Amino acid sequence: MTTAIAVKTPPAPPPAPEPFRFPEPPEREIDESMTNHRQLTYTGHCHHLVQYLGNRDTTLVGADFWLARGPRPGTLGLRCPDLLIAFDVDPAAYFATGGYLITEQGKPPDFVLEVASESTAKVDVEQKPADYAALGILEYWRFDQTGEYCGSRLTGDRLVDDHYEPIPIEELPDGVLQGYSPALHLYLRWERGRLTWHDPATGRHILTFDDVKEAHLNEQARTAAARAARLRADARTAEYLAARFWDEALIAENRAARLRAEAGIVKAEARISERRLEIPWPQKD
Repeated sequence: MTTAIAVKTPPAPPPAPEPFRFPEPPEREIDESMTNHRQLTYTGHCHHLVQYLGNRDTTLVGADFWLARGPRPGTLGLRCPDLLIAFDVDPAAYFATGGYLITEQGKPPDFVLEVASESTAKVDVEQKPADYAALGILEYWRFDQTGEYCGSRLTGDRLVDDHYEPIPIEELPDGVLQGYSPALHLYLRWERGRLTWHDPATGRHILTFDDVKEAHLNEQARTAAARAARLRADARTAEYLAARFWDEALIAENRAARLRAEAGIVKAEARISERRLEIPWPQKD
């Protein structure tokens, strides 16, 4: 008699933990939302920076997502920068997580910007510098379109050891303020209440939608002008060939008329010769 051996089924492995994801960012105050929209969204600056900085696979240009050292319950004390830029990171992980985790990305962001509003200016000036320095963020910039909230219209700080030191801001003609960001290799400007970004190599604003549109229209104009020039050249060639063929036709017609005249002369001479042969010669008696 054979006895069946009971086989124990191994216990199922525990379910894999759900990947960490930040909760939705907090709703902004009306004045904060309007200011951010006016300076970053409406102008398309985030897109312009993505195009200028290049390499979308490893360069992150983010906005309004949480920023933390590592996963943690709750969002008390966390920050949501108006603009965050980081190089050599994983942008896909940023959007999948719903925020920037320094432990996940392997490094702090390189650049953070806050756009001042009446409801956020005090925190931007008094609290966030210490918070961002503690996280190791290389540069922290503040833009105030009126200068009424932060005490200055444009401010930049760069991390030295464990604290921020101010980045020099120079005044250009027409009241324009400018500071150089070593992290981005760009000039930030306060210009008639607008935030602008300029390439140090050219002094020009980085490429914008309007620039792309203008370049496209100029290219269309150049193409149309080249086509018009080509058509004019073709027309001149056609006129030349028509005149040439007309002259050749006249020459051929004149030659044909001459040949007809010559043929008539030959024919007349032949008739004269025939008549001479028909005249009898006188006979001698």
